[in-house]
Amino acid sequence: QVQLVESGGGLVQAGGSLRLSCLASTNIFSINVMGWYRQAPGEQRELVAAITSGGTTNYADSVKGRFTISRDNAKNTVYLQMNSLKPEDTAVYYCNAKWGLRFMDYWGKGTLVTVSS
Repeated sequence: QVQLVESGGGLVQAGGSLRLSCLASTNIFSINVMGWYRQAPGEQRELVAAITSGGTTNYADSVKGRFTISRDNAKNTVYLQMNSLKPEDTAVYYCNAKWGLRFMDYWGKGTLVTVSS
């Protein structure tokens, strides 16, 4: 199985930056897709960004140009660099891994990002 631990959330003013980290318990080279999702209070969870084992990335339109997802296979870590943060980015951010031949889903417990105006 895969255990995922997020870190880096916190309180930041609008226009500021944060970097989220997701540490995996196994070599992320073996994980097909890793991504970041977020969920604001009273809203559905949505995909923010994803990266494949081959390095292909995908972003939600709302964060394109502001957020960057990357991976460091040697450190078993995926990052989400968030710049030009807006109050509407406020949410709990969850790390996700799709792993194995059956693309099983694994989730971290989440880290809270709060952007003040």
